[in-house]
Amino acid sequence: MMVHPTARSTASDFSSLPLYKHAHNQIYPSSAQSSMNFRQSSKPAALFDPETGAELHRHPDLWFDDGSVICRAEDILFRIHISQMCRHSPFFRDMFSIGNPSNSVLGSSIYSKGGPNDFENCPLIELHDKADDVGNLFVALYDGPHFGNNDQDDFRVVSGVLRLSTKYLVDSLREKAIAHLSTAWPSTLKGWDAREDVARAYEMETGTSGARLYPSPLAVINLAREVDAPALLPSAFFDLSRYTYPQIFDPCAQDPLYYPSSSSNSPSPPPSLSSTSPPPPICLSLGDTQRLCLGKEASQHAITSLIQSMSNSQSIRNSGLQLQSAFSLTHPLTHGYTSSLSGSMHQSGHYHHHRSSSAAICISAAACRKDFSELVDLATKHYLFDRERGYSDPLYMADEIGGLKSEASECKACAKSLETWAMRERERIWRLIPTWFRLGSDTGSASPERTSSPPVVDI
Repeated sequence: MMVHPTARSTASDFSSLPLYKHAHNQIYPSSAQSSMNFRQSSKPAALFDPETGAELHRHPDLWFDDGSVICRAEDILFRIHISQMCRHSPFFRDMFSIGNPSNSVLGSSIYSKGGPNDFENCPLIELHDKADDVGNLFVALYDGPHFGNNDQDDFRVVSGVLRLSTKYLVDSLREKAIAHLSTAWPSTLKGWDAREDVARAYEMETGTSGARLYPSPLAVINLAREVDAPALLPSAFFDLSRYTYPQIFDPCAQDPLYYPSSSSNSPSPPPSLSSTSPPPPICLSLGDTQRLCLGKEASQHAITSLIQSMSNSQSIRNSGLQLQSAFSLTHPLTHGYTSSLSGSMHQSGHYHHHRSSSAAICISAAACRKDFSELVDLATKHYLFDRERGYSDPLYMADEIGGLKSEASECKACAKSLETWAMRERERIWRLIPTWFRLGSDTGSASPERTSSPPVVDI
């Protein structure tokens, strides 16, 4: 950032300008010549950088005639109000309080040609930021943040606002931007499920992968590192781990992580605001690349552990029964069949509650054992061998497994048992994600846990 001091223009300098003459000497032009001069003088002058000769452009919406400061970002000029900047940003408030802006006016830093200067006595501040980001920040300061649906276009706007609101200490905008991004990159399992529901709806509506709705998790990870927003990291790393290594590090045009240099679906920006160079490739730091590899391996191990635990639960009945009993007494989702579990414990001499219902009693032990064996074989083939949808997503896999028996069996007790186990496993997996990716305690990491066997009902 740089403020350019120049000499102040005098009243006599203004009197030589056509616009000054018309504004002060002739309100209503009396001749065609004076009318033509007025039209010519009202056209803004072309602006150039005297050092490079590059043309500078006034922002079409953020150039206010009564603005008291001009901010330059790349080749775009913003004429805004010092009071608006100082109101929201302690950074700008302190900067303007140190010096007298009236003593730092435009001059040699910008050259005008073909018309009068319409920014006399305005200080110039050079911002070493992207023009699009600066524009989005100023729009949010004037009109308030109006974010979209967390798609790729919305992310470009929100990330710019978050980046500069962090840099210039606009805390209110920073908090709103992080809260908005957290709906797509949540810190809770409930929020993650809501995010995935939106992605599936997008997939059904457009016929394309739901992953194309959201921005690249690579960009989200880098943004979270840049602005110190660690709450966004666990879901971003987990989302990235669901892709293959070639899709992450060498994507082709068909991969969701591939970003072409231009998008035909996006509206073209004004020529003065568009960039001619393609965006740089998105890469992770060495440390985050290592975290990705470690977490991706842990995620794959979780999938095999889930399948293995389904198999083990059929042969270790006593362990599973004790697990279900302890879980059913504390989990609100299992209160519907606590009484029948109590009856089972009563038979073993450990509990003394009356068996009031037989709703959770397996109606066909042999058939259910066969069903569980077939489910294990099906999951092994689908996720481990055929690598079908969900093979790299333990949360998706656990959700699918939890509903398989209810679709293939009439035994509601065993189906409920499997569903409850799957729900608990999904919660356990979610708590472990920060640990998988070595993200530390600031993201809510948990200590390692063992995969439990599905609770077994009384068969």
